[in-house]
Amino acid sequence: MPIIWIAFLAFLALIVWTVIRLTREHPRHDNGAAHQETADEILDRRYARGEIDADEYRQARANLTEHRRKE
Repeated sequence: MPIIWIAFLAFLALIVWTVIRLTREHPRHDNGAAHQETADEILDRRYARGEIDADEYRQARANLTEHRRKE
C-alpha cells in the first residue's frame, strides 16, 4: 500500500512541476504569443539599468525615430 501512495505523490509532484515550468519559462501576452522586445523597450531597459547615459539614450532614440521615418 505505501508504494501506491509514493507513486501517487510522485505523479502529483510531476504535475505541479510541469505546470510551474510551463507558466514561468514562457512569458506570454494576452493573445498567447511569446513577447519579443521592441527596440524601444530594449533601449528603455538599458537606460533604466544604467547601461547607457542620458546622451546615449537621446541619440539612440533619435536614431530609432529617424529610421522609422525612412521606412
